Amino acid sequence: MSKPSPEVYEQGRGMDAHNRVMRSIRAEKEKHYDPHEPTRVWIDEDNTPDGVRQSLTIILNTGGCRWARAGGCTMCGYVAESVEGGSVSHEALMDQIEVCLEHEREEADEKSPLIKIYTSGSFLDEREVGAESRRAIAETFADRERIVVESLPDFVEGERVADFTDRGLETDVAVGLETATDRVRRDCVNKYFEFSDFIEASEAATTAGAGIKAYLLLKPPFLSESEAVEDMKRSVRRCAEYAHTVSMNPTNVQRYTMVDELYFRGGYRPPWLWSVAEVLESTADADAIVVSDPVGHGSERGPHNCGGCDDRLQRAIKDFDLRQDPSVFEQVSCECKATWEAVMARETGYNMPLAR
Repeated sequence: MSKPSPEVYEQGRGMDAHNRVMRSIRAEKEKHYDPHEPTRVWIDEDNTPDGVRQSLTIILNTGGCRWARAGGCTMCGYVAESVEGGSVSHEALMDQIEVCLEHEREEADEKSPLIKIYTSGSFLDEREVGAESRRAIAETFADRERIVVESLPDFVEGERVADFTDRGLETDVAVGLETATDRVRRDCVNKYFEFSDFIEASEAATTAGAGIKAYLLLKPPFLSESEAVEDMKRSVRRCAEYAHTVSMNPTNVQRYTMVDELYFRGGYRPPWLWSVAEVLESTADADAIVVSDPVGHGSERGPHNCGGCDDRLQRAIKDFDLRQDPSVFEQVSCECKATWEAVMARETGYNMPLAR
């Protein structure tokens, strides 16, 4: 399977320019982070194969994604929130877990059946979360119902996943696939692996007794609105062959990214919320749970429509996530949908959005 080292992937694979640009952008980072504090933690509800469950979502503050240190994905600024130095001690990571448990005790009436753990890169990468920490985290949450951990395909190994499944936890490995189209993943997202690597990772997770959750990216840079929507429709259906849940993430403009540079120069617009609804509605019959969580919805740097209907459509999207009923979108209407339809029909120019 492919390995995300810059020595291999910066040469001869169309990534040299992307990686050079991304390294220079990331070098602008100035803020520093406490290794004893998680990046974020919150309580929510999620649709799982066992039904809707209260969830505790944890974003651990680690030493950062190794691929991002080589240059990395064009839209991802999460590495900018990482601890300096490339690693965090076991003791500091467990301090972060305790902060998250204290948040849960304060904000929820009961323990969350669903635990979701993310980092700025891959939870299963032992450079970010060592084996000792992984096993301790598995033991900490062994009394819960289900756990989700995120990883690039390279690090999905049976024994690492078994640390969770062997404790009786329903375990899902979430893979940031972004798209089922290799060309788009390589040239627009600047991710080094192929769809075949995702299939291999899904097989390794399944063998270890875990499920797969695929994360897709709606509208990476260099695609028109209509191209992005069609790519998502194809990707959702292809991923449903291997994943029980497909989560479509509309791109938002994060600091220290190529997308931010394009946005600043008028060369990128985040996706319309109408596009999110279109993909969800048209793939509602796919053989998987299909959900979306438009981060930063309604803001100029997040997925948005005209401003007047954004909150209503966001509520419909959240309702769809929980009920999987496409009829929820029939309840939202706005004059700006005509503008979106014109953009879908006419926006064909390379990197030139027709409407802000």
